Amino acid sequence: MKILLKQGLVHDVELGEIKVQDLLMEDGKIKKIADTINDAETVVYDVKGKHVYPGMVEAHCHMGLHEAAIQFEGNDTNESSDPIMPHVRGIDGINPMDEAIQDARAAGITTVCAGPGSADVIGGTFCAYKTYGNCIDEMLIKDPVAMKCAFGENPKRVFQEKGIKTRMNVAALLRKTLLEAKQYAQKKDAAYDMKLAAMQAVIEKQIPLKIHAHRADDICTAIRIAKEFDVKATLDHCTEGHLIVDQVVKSGFPAICGPSMSARSKYELKHKSFETAGILAEQGVLVAITTDSPVIPQEYLPYCAALCMKHGMREADALRAITINPAKIIALDDRIGSLKEGKDGDVVVCDGSIFDLQTHVLYTFINGELVYEKKRA
Repeated sequence: MKILLKQGLVHDVELGEIKVQDLLMEDGKIKKIADTINDAETVVYDVKGKHVYPGMVEAHCHMGLHEAAIQFEGNDTNESSDPIMPHVRGIDGINPMDEAIQDARAAGITTVCAGPGSADVIGGTFCAYKTYGNCIDEMLIKDPVAMKCAFGENPKRVFQEKGIKTRMNVAALLRKTLLEAKQYAQKKDAAYDMKLAAMQAVIEKQIPLKIHAHRADDICTAIRIAKEFDVKATLDHCTEGHLIVDQVVKSGFPAICGPSMSARSKYELKHKSFETAGILAEQGVLVAITTDSPVIPQEYLPYCAALCMKHGMREADALRAITINPAKIIALDDRIGSLKEGKDGDVVVCDGSIFDLQTHVLYTFINGELVYEKKRA
């Protein structure tokens, strides 16, 4: 099916420009963007005066693993039977029937990167999926995306009775696993080890370590170990990143900032601020904003970005932080994150700025298919 959006305010998030244009989708892709497109064989949507955005992207969440409106029965976020669980795969815990996914696409979030939580030193792999469908295998667009690991209070708290008492031991366990994974790769006749086999994608730089770190010293430790073993990494949460800007910039690692729209629920969050994302972006760090859903409901992603704007982040940077930047961080920017010919037909139409609380999402398209339409009053 061909779908033509006529005369919308099309946002080019990469250039920071808005133009009145037509946008044509065909066979799941954006076929053409131009001042005027005439095609008699299309379903036409008159979106004159409406804002046309790329589908929003979340680079770090647990949606589908930690389900809405349910307790332990639907919480598959952390496998805390062992602190080292690289062979655990987030895809195996995602429930596509989670109503939070429906809420996300109704808000214009079309792709999320989801996986295990931060209980374990190494928690398993994240995957990326579109927010429409009834089978995760069909919604999936990349697996694995990254390998989760965590510093700070969480692994200390969860494994206190199993021998993890200090940050030193958390770092030592990660180092030990990375070293064993490198040695495993060099021993072609080694007996198969499911955990070390799972770590090969990290060692070979196919995927990054997805590092949960709030406090400045934990962020520095994360950078130190990633550089020591020459692996890719992303700095997830990066809560005190604004206190060590030079070190974050020098690392060259992306920062996924948030969740900031919540209470300072533990000591390592005492410097949490909506200013962090803007400060890092201003200094050239590749920044994405996270809800860490369900910590913050997934549908509030643009409002998290708006609050960053209120605290100094430039609007263009805020928009990129929920579209093209997370797409780059999860290495899917060739398909999603901006409105370009040839990219996936993930498009959101709004009756105002996506950052305005009063704005309504009118239509959400995923893979060129209408998956949400606002009901008329």
